Amino acid sequence: METIITLLVGILVSVATYLLLSKNLIRVVLGTAILSHAVHLLLMTMGGLKIGSVPILGDQVETYTDALPQALILTAIVISFAVTAFFLVLVYRTYQSTGTDNLYELKGSKDE
Repeated sequence: METIITLLVGILVSVATYLLLSKNLIRVVLGTAILSHAVHLLLMTMGGLKIGSVPILGDQVETYTDALPQALILTAIVISFAVTAFFLVLVYRTYQSTGTDNLYELKGSKDE
């Protein structure tokens, strides 16, 4: 199972890299969102995809599931949604003020 998810992470990173290198601002924002989801999957895979008991250590429990990777991923998801929302608002305001979302046309703007 870890091999399949690792391959999926590689595919997501390659798609995100392609989108980040485009000249459209919306594609750049989508690329950052896809890259953050790839990192979430990578963290989950590195934490181990184990099926165990409750995440509480006790005398009766022989196997347990570590809850730390899930907590880190939940925090990372919330932060990435906030950053994506900020990027979308920034792209929208840039489009409103300049009239374009092409990065090559924004390169020579007078606000630079």
